[in-house]
Amino acid sequence: MEVTIQVPASTTNLGPGFDCLGVALQIWNRTRISRTDQPMPSQHPPIVEDAARSFFSRAGMARFDFQWHLEGNVPVARGLGSSVALRLGVVLALNRLAGDILPNTEVGKLCDQLEGHSDNTAAALNGGFVIVNPRTNRLQRFDVSPDLRFVLFIPDFEVITAEARKVLPPSYPRSDIVENLANVASIAAAFATQDYDLLRTAFEDRLHQPYREPLVPNLRRIIEAGQRAGALGGFLSGSGSTVACLTTGNAEPISEAMQAAAGTTGRTMVVPADNVGASIVETAQSSKTSMQHLREGKHGCSDTPLLHHFTTPPLENQDHGEDDSKFAGRQK
Repeated sequence: MEVTIQVPASTTNLGPGFDCLGVALQIWNRTRISRTDQPMPSQHPPIVEDAARSFFSRAGMARFDFQWHLEGNVPVARGLGSSVALRLGVVLALNRLAGDILPNTEVGKLCDQLEGHSDNTAAALNGGFVIVNPRTNRLQRFDVSPDLRFVLFIPDFEVITAEARKVLPPSYPRSDIVENLANVASIAAAFATQDYDLLRTAFEDRLHQPYREPLVPNLRRIIEAGQRAGALGGFLSGSGSTVACLTTGNAEPISEAMQAAAGTTGRTMVVPADNVGASIVETAQSSKTSMQHLREGKHGCSDTPLLHHFTTPPLENQDHGEDDSKFAGRQK
């Protein structure tokens, strides 16, 4: 038996919402895992092996051997949740092959532990806009209007999350924290009410972006160029290197302005949010591709998957920040 899991990319922090805000995006990876009775001649890469080991330990069951294959469009080490897209895909696929032994809440907690933070996992698993409390795991989720689009400038260089966290200070002035709290409240209100005009001036951050600017040349310049071209605002996606601007209007001039301001090679994408989240898209027991939502409760989201947006060229030599063998192709 084999199963394929589709997991969306995610953009997190949204400026001031450090480690607690996230949005799933209509960029996807698919992880296909097949159970086999034949022992594998070589070990899986560490990111896959760690996810599998954690799953079997949490499930309290004997390990079975498996093969895996990854394909999709989520760029690696660009602040778009590529590691979650793989880890969550592996764990959800193994869980399905094991007979859904773990509820999705436990799957989410397991991936949170592997990631070290919960914002990407919450967005990728549940879809839409999420607010997550890392201490209590309390989650609030809202659908995102298709009118709101994310204009992404994706540079040709990587930023590794662990390295980006090292540049952050151990403490902050009270005034910086108060400003961030006010801006996070504005962002939450905008997404809860779908009054996205509330996002104007709300993405200003004092906790992480100022310290990460040296890692992403022209970060502020790219955001300001997008705003002058009509964007509601912009921010560093996750720890970077992707820069995101948001709009409900014409995205083309914003995309062009961000590209021109970057001063470095890269590409732009314009994508809406993904309100579905992680899904089972096919199994070997069916001749037709099907979609089954894995999120427990739809929260009012559309049941119609946008599969026609998904293309599946094989991933090139990418390592998700791990010192590891490559992910493209079937691992044996």
